[in-house]
Parts: sequence; structure tokens; C-alpha cells
Amino acid sequence: MIDKEDKVPVTRQCELLDLNRSGVYYKAVPLRVAEVELMRQIDEIHLLYPFYGSRNIRNELWSRGYKVGRDKVRRLMRRMGIEALYVKPKLSWMNPKHAKYPYLLRDLQISRANQVWCADITYLPMARGFCYLVAIMDWFSRKVLAWKLSNTLDSSFCVEALEEAIDNYGCPEIFNTDQGSQFTAEVFTDTLQSNNIAISMDGKGRWMDNVFIERLWKSVKYEDVYLKSYGSMTEARRGLFQYFKFYNEKRWHQNFDRKTPNVVYFDSLTQKQAAA
Repeated sequence: MIDKEDKVPVTRQCELLDLNRSGVYYKAVPLRVAEVELMRQIDEIHLLYPFYGSRNIRNELWSRGYKVGRDKVRRLMRRMGIEALYVKPKLSWMNPKHAKYPYLLRDLQISRANQVWCADITYLPMARGFCYLVAIMDWFSRKVLAWKLSNTLDSSFCVEALEEAIDNYGCPEIFNTDQGSQFTAEVFTDTLQSNNIAISMDGKGRWMDNVFIERLWKSVKYEDVYLKSYGSMTEARRGLFQYFKFYNEKRWHQNFDRKTPNVVYFDSLTQKQAAA
């Protein structure tokens, strides 16, 4: 999104997009093969035991034959954007300069499509590196409305996914996320506010709300990403397009009496229109 040849200075472009200027000038140093494999193992352990912190992940790595220190595990977890899932005062990696919003889902019965959407980001291992995946999900039906890949953890690819979901499915009443810096950035919250969408953010004690989309990540990785070991973002984008099509249209959901997310989503909209 940053054009270094544009007449607008890069500094100003970064301010407008709420991006860190250092990330624009930084040239990534390729990770060693050993570190890529270690991150792949950390990702798998996190999926199996999402409540594990860096100490327990290190212990699990030791049991698998990887002699690595806790500091390195902690550093790689931060780079991957993952942390233990449990009750704690802080969720995700926050930016203290960003505004926070109240949690709106307390005691709310979510009973229809487009009532509440949610979003989250996950790390995706590839054969020669990694990238990040963001998904926008309808809370009621578990339908994946939009998704995007990126090689950096900024807000731009999250905004692109949000705009695509709105263009294709209209607007939800409430949009819920954690307090990660990608979702508290003005460029993201301004998109919600300009579409009159109420903003809800998980606070202390709301860690369980992430479980819905954590289940999606587990399905994506074990049913697609780990099996195919994508060699590039282009390959991953092509493969994930097919997977999410399968997930929405073919994959039965036990919580919905073996109905697919698409069936649940569109049936709910039909019932809403009939009631109106």
C-alpha cells in the first residue's frame, strides 16, 4: 500500500495508514531453516494445547528433541502473534495509543446471521517461510465471509478483508475482536464506524470468545495447510480459496445438526426476511 515513488512522503503515507515507518524500510532477513521448523512445531503445539505458555511449549519441544530455551520460544511466539489462551488481564498484542471499545456481547443471545461478526489472525507455516491469515466470520453460522494473507502483521490486510466482507454480505450489527493492535488501529475502526457497525472488543475474562475462531484455525491447518505444505503465498492463496469454499459449502458442522455454514447462514437470512 506504500508507494515510495509517490509525491506524498513515506512518513505521511505511514501516518495516514497507521503503519510503523520502520516496517516500510526494513528488509526482512530470511529465517534459518531450523527456526522455520521450530516455529512450525510451536504452531502445532499451540493448536493442540492453546492454554500452554512459553514455559510449557518449551517443555513440549524438549520432549520432541528440540533443545531450545524459553526466551527463544517467547521471542518466536511473539513473532508469530500467538499467546496462551486463558483468563488474564491482557489479550493479544495491544497498542497503548489506540482507543479501546467496550464489550457488547455480555448476556446477548446471538440468534441470527449478520447479528455479530468476529475476526482473528493466525500464523501460517509454509515450506520456506511463513505468513499471516486473517478471517472474518459470522458468529451465528460460523461462515467465513472473507479472508486475506499477508507477510506482515499490520492493519491493511485486515481492512481489505473487512471491506470485502461488507461488499459481499452487507453490514453486521456488531463486530467483535480482541484488543490486538491490528483491530484497534484507526484505519480499521474508522471502517466500522463509517458503516454504522457497533464495535465490541474482548476485555478481561472474555478469553473464551476466541474459542470459536480457534476451532476454525485448527480445521484450516490440520485439514489443509499442514497436509499441503505450501511453498509460497501464491500457492497458499490458491489452496485456501479451495479450502474455504469447501468449509463453507461442503463441511458439515456438528453444532448445526450436520448443516454447512452456508446453509445455516442463508437459512437464517431467509427466515429474517420472512418475519419482516
